[in-house]
Amino acid sequence: MLANNLNSIATGAKLAAGATAMLALLACTPDFGFGPTSPSSGTTRPVVQGNLPPANGEILGNGPVRVVLLTPTSGEGGLGNVGISIRNGAKMAIDKINASPQFSSNIHLVVKDTGGSAITARALATEAVGEGASLILGPLRADSVRAAGSVARTAGIPLIGFSNNSGASAPGIYLLNILPETEVLRSVKYAQNFGRKSFAAIVPRTDFGQVQEGAFRVATSQTGASVQGIYQFSNEEEARTAVEQLVPFLISGSVDAIFLPDRATAPSIAVLFESAQIEKTDVTIIGSADWDGDVKISQTPFLSGAFFPAVDGAGYERLKPEYETIYGAEPHPMATFAYTSVLLANSNSLVNATPRYGRQQLTLPRGFSGQDGSFRFLENGTNQHALVMKQVVIDGSRIVDAAKMP
Repeated sequence: MLANNLNSIATGAKLAAGATAMLALLACTPDFGFGPTSPSSGTTRPVVQGNLPPANGEILGNGPVRVVLLTPTSGEGGLGNVGISIRNGAKMAIDKINASPQFSSNIHLVVKDTGGSAITARALATEAVGEGASLILGPLRADSVRAAGSVARTAGIPLIGFSNNSGASAPGIYLLNILPETEVLRSVKYAQNFGRKSFAAIVPRTDFGQVQEGAFRVATSQTGASVQGIYQFSNEEEARTAVEQLVPFLISGSVDAIFLPDRATAPSIAVLFESAQIEKTDVTIIGSADWDGDVKISQTPFLSGAFFPAVDGAGYERLKPEYETIYGAEPHPMATFAYTSVLLANSNSLVNATPRYGRQQLTLPRGFSGQDGSFRFLENGTNQHALVMKQVVIDGSRIVDAAKMP
């Protein structure tokens, strides 16, 4: 799901349904699939809410507790579209709170546009503190989460960011996005369940590759899996060399699982293994969540039967028709994270806790149930999500293991 580029954000954001931990924070609703709700109006001028000072930004909802959402609605390129989906998903959650008698209206949301800038994110976090915010949601990218998070921590305000880079987390700075460490741990454990013991990885020398390699090292260490080698490549020649070095271990059976996280190069590497006459039934190939929905992956014969972790898209598919009806566009998958984060912020168990949104309540081991399924925050600010395992089939994929925590 991951070096904070838009591809990894999109991957990280496809979701894991099948939650096991339904909490009072969601008013005990059985799921997050809702019928149409009436859009609420927002304002963009300074507004006084109760005893709080005026707030700059778009105001959504009318509850007494102030929560600030930092999102790059004017970010350059595709980033702005992601930011708009985050804002829209959050607004849909506010609309749901307003329209549903089972929800108490505990919060109002102040939406502030970071423009994708870490400097702006820091300034807006400072502004949020001065405006009496009890919680900050967002921002999106790791550098912005670090910048805003440092302000929030100093002020003693928790922040729930949307980055999928675990390096942006810290105690009090929580990440809601799917993390690569969770993905790879889920995959390694799944492979171990059917007897795979010795792993190798082939990763590109890119930011994405570095993150995936780090997650692979952590996962294999935690599970006690044997690692024969990690092979890096920067070009086709180096990739070919990596395959040639690995082939003898595959033939001898001393490696029985290969981690190929990069969707762009996995098909070419698979062809090299096929040309080397490696019997694919003797080795398990594991991809990353970035594989999900990739046409070329599903059309590569040697990758048929390979496995990869994914978020179950049921929650996204439930939200999508309503989003399209309201906004006339397809939501970015990050909309569901924003939706979940607002319902989380509004939950009675968190907003009425002492202290409000306190660490003990946010890091309950049983976790929470969101639009994307079950998840939990850890003490260090990272998280775990329930993920499914999928298997590649020709022209597609199928779920072979239901959503569960790694």
